[in-house]
Amino acid sequence: MDSPLPLHVCHVNNLSVIINRLHALLHCIAIGFLIYYRASYLLQETRAIPIILWLLVFASELLLSFIWLLGRAYLWRPVSRTVFPERLPEDDKLPAIDVFICTADPEKEPAIGVMNTVLSAMALDYPVDKLHVYLSDDGGSPITLHGMREACRFAKWWLPFCRRYGIKTICPQAYFSEADSDDYFGDSEFMVEKKKIKEKYEMFEEHVTKAVEDGDYGNSQNHSTIIEIIQDTSGESETIRQADLVEMPLLIYVSREKRPDHLHHFKAGALNVLLRVSGVISNSPYILGLDCDMYCNDPTSARQAMCFHLDPKISSSLAFVQFPQKFHNINKYDIYDGRFRSAYCVQWQGMDGLKGPVLSGTGYYIKRESLYADFTHTVNDISELKDTFGKSNVLINSLHQSYKQNNANGENFSNVLQEETGVLASCSYEHQTKWGEEVGILYQSVSEDLFTGFILHCKGWTSTYLTPFRPQFLGTSTTNLNDLLIQGTRWGSGLTDVGLSRFCPLLYGPSRMSLLQSMCYGELSFFPLLYCLPLWCLATLPQLCLLNGISLYPEVSSPSFIVFSFIFISAICKHLQEVISTGGSIYTWRNEQRIWMIKSVTAHFYGSMDTILKLLGLRKASFLPTNKVLDKEQVKRYEIGQFDFQTSSMFLVPMVSLMILNMAALLFGFIRIIAVGNWDKLFAQVLLSLYILIINFAIVEGMIVRKDKGRISTSAILLSSVFSVILLFFGSIILM
Repeated sequence: MDSPLPLHVCHVNNLSVIINRLHALLHCIAIGFLIYYRASYLLQETRAIPIILWLLVFASELLLSFIWLLGRAYLWRPVSRTVFPERLPEDDKLPAIDVFICTADPEKEPAIGVMNTVLSAMALDYPVDKLHVYLSDDGGSPITLHGMREACRFAKWWLPFCRRYGIKTICPQAYFSEADSDDYFGDSEFMVEKKKIKEKYEMFEEHVTKAVEDGDYGNSQNHSTIIEIIQDTSGESETIRQADLVEMPLLIYVSREKRPDHLHHFKAGALNVLLRVSGVISNSPYILGLDCDMYCNDPTSARQAMCFHLDPKISSSLAFVQFPQKFHNINKYDIYDGRFRSAYCVQWQGMDGLKGPVLSGTGYYIKRESLYADFTHTVNDISELKDTFGKSNVLINSLHQSYKQNNANGENFSNVLQEETGVLASCSYEHQTKWGEEVGILYQSVSEDLFTGFILHCKGWTSTYLTPFRPQFLGTSTTNLNDLLIQGTRWGSGLTDVGLSRFCPLLYGPSRMSLLQSMCYGELSFFPLLYCLPLWCLATLPQLCLLNGISLYPEVSSPSFIVFSFIFISAICKHLQEVISTGGSIYTWRNEQRIWMIKSVTAHFYGSMDTILKLLGLRKASFLPTNKVLDKEQVKRYEIGQFDFQTSSMFLVPMVSLMILNMAALLFGFIRIIAVGNWDKLFAQVLLSLYILIINFAIVEGMIVRKDKGRISTSAILLSSVFSVILLFFGSIILM
């Protein structure tokens, strides 16, 4: 018999492989010459430059070289994939899916946006009886619960409309805001139907907005468990054909118990509660994880993911299928690098060529079994299972594949099961169990997704990465500097948590996964720390030396100058090549360079320090949700490609101080070169300051030129000036 047609194929980009490996070889050779130049100076008997400065610059260059070397693993074997969902088995043979959506703060995560994500998940093109949508409300807000009930009512109109007309944009808010959403343009029946559905949506939006305006947000840190299977009990008399006997996915609201004196482990804790509660209600073998602002943009994502999960060649070891995060609110300028092009267009595809990408927090289809470690297969002792998963007999029964679930609807949601799920969602259930340590989403870091994915890969699981032409999920990206840097600080802290833990990928990983994959995880875990320290040094020490006429780099006439020039130009050109090859432009390259510098001296620095303070016991872990509420003035500045500097002084002072220092170094460096004529010795340092200022001209503009509300405040400039003077003072003492 002929073998069945494949559900997916993998493509290796051989040209990229050749370019990447050739560049890595040449760059490594140049780095070798740089190390020889720096090290040979240390062996000289007489030195014109203070040894501490030379060592600091040398250490910075070594750290940058090390993190660059780790990053070569991404480029070793990048791949792309194509799927054939039309080759999947019939609907009755498809596995069930639970959808997990997490929200935490109704003020920062508007209820109407969360409900649109819920509705889009309910509208996925998948058998209705095999789709179950769970919303975790960590805020315990009556507003969110009310929104779920309103969403359930509107879904009775929205879902049949999407099915009947094959609507692709299944998020109603996005659909009704599209200019070209009329797939059946000219069909009078469709237009009448669309108008009615739009009116229903506006009513739904009005009801949710009114509840928000009433302002009953609840107590996000102190509330009891609420679990409710949402059903439409409105009894409204108006009926039309699509509102009658509508088949809908199961919709469940879960707000776990939270008390001030109990650790709740942020998003990871919420996901583990959903894992337990869903285990005794629907117990689907696969789970779709979504952020509350990341709506489904294509109804076929579940079927596309199943092309991997149902492939008998890889299914037994496949933990999850990851889709890229893409965003609907990014404009052509993308001044804050909101697309995360480097991660989703380069790094994740590179990891996919090894054993698979990182678990990325949203837009993934994960196998439930992979989150239960090996306990479901290797442990038969009930007492040991209870020590691991807790005392719930119903949950223990759900761990076995033979478990039959008869409670996945509102009518059968008995008082006994209601009580059982209440226990599973209580704040004390995890005590003396292995939740968050060995099973479920892991608690080691606030970047729970990265750490959980890393441990899964260490245990032998694999993952795949799929980037269809049409974005499967669309979210809201940060469009102002303040939110960008707060988010970056949180991520920096979470990533460094993993790097400085006993699970350090460079030590824990190599014996459990390939060296290349360990290097990828090492780069992710250490880049906040290993970029912030060198960039602080290279943005200050060469400039202080320039002001004092001290050369840290070879003379232009020296052969060693070619080495430094090659490394500098090589790194820039490789970055530019990656940007162009993934659809970007020279403006994209400039923006990424600027955001990399800004984040390194601010968000990554603070995030790394936060981790170090936690390790020293001087600070507790914290989590601050990214603000999803849009400020109209900030949005307007973003749309015209203008930075908004309305942020904390803790972020402004470092970047403004460095701009002042580099402006002073450039000005007085030129004066010194003209007066003394030693341009040959100081050219590299002048060029470095000039490059920093050109890339970050938006900051200089915000300091000097702009007069609008989004400029850098006078108080921040004055404070930065004082800090710069202090830097200059101590620098002059060191250089004496």
